[in-house]
Amino acid sequence: MNLSNTQLFRGLEEQEITSLLGCLKAAKRCYQKGEVILSEGSITENLGIVLSGMAMISCSDIWGNASVLGHVAPGSVFAEVYACIPGQPLLATVSAAEDTAVLFMDVGRVLTTCTNACPFHTKLVRNLLNVCAYKSLQLSQRIRHTSSKSIRGRLMSYFSECAKGSGSSSFLIPYNRQQLADYLGVDRSAMCNELSKMRKDGMIEYEKNRILLKNLE
Repeated sequence: MNLSNTQLFRGLEEQEITSLLGCLKAAKRCYQKGEVILSEGSITENLGIVLSGMAMISCSDIWGNASVLGHVAPGSVFAEVYACIPGQPLLATVSAAEDTAVLFMDVGRVLTTCTNACPFHTKLVRNLLNVCAYKSLQLSQRIRHTSSKSIRGRLMSYFSECAKGSGSSSFLIPYNRQQLADYLGVDRSAMCNELSKMRKDGMIEYEKNRILLKNLE
């Protein structure tokens, strides 16, 4: 992956990124599908960038009921908030949804000027702030999607956001059925039944992860 295309390193040249990776003690690690990358309750000083594959962020209550909080696609960052707060235990688990490669970096070296006084360090700090602001927006979107009392309302809120983001009434979602149910905070069987009803009502068509919204005129 070309790191200059990621949100964290946006606006930086390849040579500048290479220099920064040395300052930030960057280390690449690979995980197999289903493997835990960071576990709930653990403490990390590193933020991670997904280089390939897909990571899922989830949490569970004391009874083991899981809730999907979001996903991390290639080029996206995770654990940045926890890494910025020394000693703060993770409130969620990050796991590999498929075979996934991650680049970890010491966030403490992002927030403090390195001994080399890199002239491009300020860009990195600004980009990190943008990443945190974007994650806050994503959480606000999930709150909006789960505010409806009905499963159909939650589905349509999420599908509407996906359609707007893709600029098309046909789009792919990053979740399987169980993950989508967990993300929206609903029962999987009830959600699948509602999807079938929505198809019969002529509201949507779907094939695995591809959704088509109909009758938008």
